[in-house]
Amino acid sequence: MGVSQSALEKSISAALGGDEALYAFPGKPFYQIDNVKPYNLSIPIKPAAITYPKTSTQVAAIIKCAVDANVKVQARSGGHSYGNYSLGGVNGAVVIDLRHFQQFSMDHTTWQATVGPGTLLGDLTKRMHEAGNRAMAHGICPQVGLGGHATIGGLGPSSRLWGSALDHIEEVEIVLADSTIRRCSATQNPDIFWAVKGAAASFGVVTEFKLRTEPEPGEVVQFEYSFTVGSFASQAAVFKRWQSLVADPELTRKFATKVAISVVGMIISGTYFGPQAEYDAFDMQSKLGGESVAKTIVFRDWLGVVGHWAEDAALLFAGGLPSHFYNKTLTFNGATLIPDAVIDTLFAYLDRVSKGTVIWFLIFSLAGGAVNDIAHDATSYAHRDALFYFESYGISLVKVSKTTKDFIAGINTTLKNGVPGVEDLGSYAGYVDPELSNGPQQYWRTNLPRLEQIKAVVDPGDVFHNPQSVSPAGSTRSLSKLMVGKRAKLRSFFRHRKGRN
Repeated sequence: MGVSQSALEKSISAALGGDEALYAFPGKPFYQIDNVKPYNLSIPIKPAAITYPKTSTQVAAIIKCAVDANVKVQARSGGHSYGNYSLGGVNGAVVIDLRHFQQFSMDHTTWQATVGPGTLLGDLTKRMHEAGNRAMAHGICPQVGLGGHATIGGLGPSSRLWGSALDHIEEVEIVLADSTIRRCSATQNPDIFWAVKGAAASFGVVTEFKLRTEPEPGEVVQFEYSFTVGSFASQAAVFKRWQSLVADPELTRKFATKVAISVVGMIISGTYFGPQAEYDAFDMQSKLGGESVAKTIVFRDWLGVVGHWAEDAALLFAGGLPSHFYNKTLTFNGATLIPDAVIDTLFAYLDRVSKGTVIWFLIFSLAGGAVNDIAHDATSYAHRDALFYFESYGISLVKVSKTTKDFIAGINTTLKNGVPGVEDLGSYAGYVDPELSNGPQQYWRTNLPRLEQIKAVVDPGDVFHNPQSVSPAGSTRSLSKLMVGKRAKLRSFFRHRKGRN
């Protein structure tokens, strides 16, 4: 790039041997389109550099360049961050794109897989299948990258059986802020390992995973019940029965389900990890009631099951393509179920409110099961009490309108005001919400103080940073978040107390 190169650009170029295929800077033609590629087009972002290292040593060299230039660093595997946090979340960060980290092998004695963080979930499924009909829990979008997904939680239909994606992690290789390359496990650098399993983006760049795998399931039933006739208010009774069903503590872990509500109506779908005879005996249709169009598909091959999930994801998320969108999320557990009256209010709201777009949807996804078997402080992932998650989205071809934002915000306000204690359950960090007043407290809850202590040791300069990342203990940013969290708790306390008086 000639004499106009900045010191940072020259440094990165040298670190990568001058190979122009391994880096891009803002002066490059089509930099934003070809290299930056933000996922949420409503959040503008311009990184200082996009890098494409091939080895852990090169990752370490890039981090040193960023530290020397006093700029922040974030890793990108698939790049599906709702807040563009895999691009730093703010202008001027160095992005380490892990697309070249595609290593894969399977130990046929331990059935432990060694996997690169740049592996997309769709490719991971195929590689595990080909290596011995193995599988692990993960989400349904095939374009999502393992690196971010498995270190933030990684929830999917099989999580009730096997846990979250991060529960499969047995060891990682990570590059830290001081450019050292460490192996971490329950016995080697255990504090860093604990932090990685839920908050890795704040601590370093994972360059390799060793993962526990499971035998692929046998016969699997996919089911779908469509409620598309009548008003939303008329569908509230069915949703109440769905919530009652999933709230049963004796519900089999073979059962995964979600509710998707959009302009076309309400669809209740899911997976039963067992033979059709078992599913038929479950008698799902009578449990839901209402007038629906029912469809079931029986699969006897795992790739077919995962492929069907991918088709389902594409219908909602446009195949993982970048778009303009606005999203909010909430977490519910068995003690914070949505009261019937609030469900009625919510569904009536969907009938009457102006939405500002035809592309909107709400998703209630069942969690629990094996994910909740693990103590909340066993990993930095803090939502071991979650029963189901709620996501709401408004999508536009151009800038999201105020009407759409107000519509989505109104849904969440209705639920928060109607369900005492729901705000105390926090938010899943995989569903980034840049508007949260105290994101870290919401994402990591009571695990946040320990994360801040570890951060102060391994990244005191806050090199691995985004607007809602973990801050080093004792930093100005950390103390400011603490005060925001205390004020929020006081507001919640007085609001609940007022409701009892």
